Amino acid sequence: MVDVKGRWALVTGASRGLGRLAAVFLAQRGCNIILHGRRLSHLEQVELEIKRLGVEVLSVEAELKDPLQVEKMLRSIDSACVDVDIVLNNAGYQIAYRNDYYNTPADDYTVSFLINTTAPMMICYHFLPLMEKRGFGRIVNTTSGIDREPEQAGYSAAKAALDKVTKDLGSKLEGSDVMINLTDPGWCRTDLGGPNAPNSPESAIPGVVLGAFLDDKRSGRIFRAQDYKGMTIEEAVKAVEENYG
Repeated sequence: MVDVKGRWALVTGASRGLGRLAAVFLAQRGCNIILHGRRLSHLEQVELEIKRLGVEVLSVEAELKDPLQVEKMLRSIDSACVDVDIVLNNAGYQIAYRNDYYNTPADDYTVSFLINTTAPMMICYHFLPLMEKRGFGRIVNTTSGIDREPEQAGYSAAKAALDKVTKDLGSKLEGSDVMINLTDPGWCRTDLGGPNAPNSPESAIPGVVLGAFLDDKRSGRIFRAQDYKGMTIEEAVKAVEENYG
């Protein structure tokens, strides 16, 4: 199992919900954290929380539907001169639920793909060459299990595209110590999932961070976070090793 102590992890969408929980989870294990949010002001509380854990923390901002802001954020991280070993592309956006799905506007696809596919892949393409050069890296892209719901077409299509390109990249990284995998948190009571979701955000831990701790040099898999509900990270890693060994 990977020891994350002293490493640097970028967590997108870290101001609340699953991103915040994941960032704190890593920090509790000694990992230094780069917090991303739409605005720096949104990150103030979680930044203080993580600093109290005795690790280093940086905060960066970007509106992920704007590729220019994503590029600016990446340059800002580069200027900090830290080696990003772990990326949790957690941030996501559900634009709408369209009961009248035959009138789904084109913008549902445009915005959904920018935030849920384009931005995380820009981040992957930026950090993967650096990870390969150093010989270590872990990327976890957050997907969705939504299926057969045209009411959420833009969001689910964007996540399906993220699945595809992650698996494609994974085929090139298989067998190396640079690993890229996917996690599906399940339907959780977050701002995105809404109040009627059956699962608490805490139930997705450790599943949503599992890919950062694996050390089996395999890529392109989807880990269903609810399968690891109630486990310690050590138990979750062992379960993966038994199932994929």
